[in-house]
Amino acid sequence: MKRGILTVWTLALSALGVVGGVAFAEGHKVLLQGNGRLAVWEDGKETWEMKWGGIHDIHVLPNGNYMVQKGMREVVEIDPKTKEVVWSYDSSKQNGNEGKRLEVHAFQPLGDGVVMIAESGVGRIIEVDREGKILKEVKMKVANPHPHRDTRLVRKLENGHYLVCHEGDGAVREYDGEGKVVWEYAVPLFDQEPKGGHGPEAWGNQTFGALRLKNGNTLIATGNGHSVIEVTPEKEIVWHLKQKDLEGITFAWVTTLEVLPNGNYVIGNCHAGPGQPLLVEIEPKSKKVVWQLDEFERYGNSVPNSVLLDVLGKSMR
Repeated sequence: MKRGILTVWTLALSALGVVGGVAFAEGHKVLLQGNGRLAVWEDGKETWEMKWGGIHDIHVLPNGNYMVQKGMREVVEIDPKTKEVVWSYDSSKQNGNEGKRLEVHAFQPLGDGVVMIAESGVGRIIEVDREGKILKEVKMKVANPHPHRDTRLVRKLENGHYLVCHEGDGAVREYDGEGKVVWEYAVPLFDQEPKGGHGPEAWGNQTFGALRLKNGNTLIATGNGHSVIEVTPEKEIVWHLKQKDLEGITFAWVTTLEVLPNGNYVIGNCHAGPGQPLLVEIEPKSKKVVWQLDEFERYGNSVPNSVLLDVLGKSMR
């Protein structure tokens, strides 16, 4: 039996204790994208799928519809029952962006039909209504501007600020509602020389995802730094999950983060290659693996984002 595949048989064994040296929790219901399609993976099998290209962000709306990118320029809402696009906003064709080079790597539904969209290349965060009208616009600070690398994930915080991962700058910046940078953290290289690429052999600080924890610290996925760090407001690293801290697992491009109601972290492991999990759930204090999804053969080497449907509305992501 292949290590880490959450089949029904694996789940049955896990109820008895340990499988392959890893204690597994119940299998999560996961919405993800890989190998040219969106899919839902549950209890060792694919229960829903549709053809779809690459994404960097994904959300589930209160009505159950999925919100993803199309072509890295357009944000769309999909009805999973009909598999039809029921709403879209194309950043390349609206609100002054016509003819400009840009990409969209992050967005967030904010409620009341409002959607926040980060536009790389033009360096701004906008909030739009369902008619496409801009309700708010915030300019970003970008030291190394590029349509593909200005941002990765962006999240609006409870205080109205924006937490932005600037991939090309290797930095996480917090902007207030007026666009002023109120906190900034340069992701360290940890005394290593940068090395190009996306796999485990690469090295850098090209951060992908960040979350503001309830204790006020910031949890950061370092991208090709192959790690997750927790940083205080004073910029002290108080927790660090390194590339090979987990037995039998090697992190590559560390992408999305999800904090579960029980305090566990779910970590995206993109471009890690065959034999490595796409997602890993750990208990942060012990760094113990409690669940992982290893479906490389089905979803390929590029699964940068996912959402756990079984804890939807309860987790932080």
